[in-house]
Amino acid sequence: MPQWLRMALFLVPVTTLLAVAHVYLYRRLVRDVTPSRALRRGGMGLFAGGLVGSLGARMVGAMFSSEVAWWTGIALLVWMGLVLYLLMFTLGLDVVRSVLARVRRAPEPPSPERRAFLARGMAAGATVAGATVSSFGAWRAFHPPDVRDIPVRLPGLPKALEGFTLVQLTDIHIGGVLQRRFVDELVARANALKPDLIAVTGDLVDGTVPELGRYVGGFGALRARHGAYFVTGNHDYYSGVEAWTEFVRGLGITVLRNRTVSIGDAGASFDLIGVDDWSASRFGEPGYDLDAALQGRRPDRASVLLAHQPSNFEVVAQRGLGLQLSGHTHGGQMFPGNVVGHLIWGDQNAGLSQLAQSHLYVSRGCGFVGPPMRVAAPPEIARIILLPG
Repeated sequence: MPQWLRMALFLVPVTTLLAVAHVYLYRRLVRDVTPSRALRRGGMGLFAGGLVGSLGARMVGAMFSSEVAWWTGIALLVWMGLVLYLLMFTLGLDVVRSVLARVRRAPEPPSPERRAFLARGMAAGATVAGATVSSFGAWRAFHPPDVRDIPVRLPGLPKALEGFTLVQLTDIHIGGVLQRRFVDELVARANALKPDLIAVTGDLVDGTVPELGRYVGGFGALRARHGAYFVTGNHDYYSGVEAWTEFVRGLGITVLRNRTVSIGDAGASFDLIGVDDWSASRFGEPGYDLDAALQGRRPDRASVLLAHQPSNFEVVAQRGLGLQLSGHTHGGQMFPGNVVGHLIWGDQNAGLSQLAQSHLYVSRGCGFVGPPMRVAAPPEIARIILLPG
């Protein structure tokens, strides 16, 4: 399928749904609440401007200086999240009102004054609830990620490597919103954990090297006893994967593209395996190749696989790999996305799961995409503590 057609199949329904949501919210939160022409026109301008701006946030931001562009982009992306929660609460209250009306079976319709009072009360309630959840979500998205300790019993791990700590950073999404300050804080938090190894499991950026190199360069300060390693995620292909892998190598971070390296020394070691993103072949790249990555590997050695998406874990378990570290899902990022994500991915949406003797840990990630919000899926830095199996 051509790339333009794939984009159209995504953008047309999304644009349509956004437009319908904006019209519905204008009618329920403005038109049905006030007879004032000035307020109605103001509300219409707000929702129309929000719709256009949210669809073209990057283009709108590019019209201003960099500082103004940054704040403009944040405001427009926050608006998208606010619209989602306004829609959820407004629809929810409408459904409740409809159900109660059917249960009561009132013989006469309520008076116009009562209808107006109820409309204003519901609009106010939905607005306050939507704004509260959105504000919390924005605060949580920009708040430093939680550190989660995940002990994993790794089959075949030498006793001498008991307690080996591997810090996973994933789905960072450096771009128009998250920039150098976020990078420096994330690096400082990762280094403070004094890890034995750092793994960056994809979706590092949303933009090109010329645009974002000055921000991403901060990852050159990552420090771990056995170094830092990177595998590609789908967003890295949107942004020019070859240029980014070269840039990351220049920072002193080892890029694993369908290959295995040994971690440790002759006395005690395990295999660290990295594969390209599961969807890379859609971009004309060789893509995910587990067979190539495992060439020459001894099956009796302990192994950790870095793979951006949790896809193909069943095959990974069949091949006897002890642990896979992934991201991609963001844990749903924003309610109800966490619920939908669980329906799609099951136990692989977030957290630790196991199949036979193999473990899978899916991190909720450090950053975000789309609205700068985290609701019921907080960002995290995962500290994996390896124990003998």
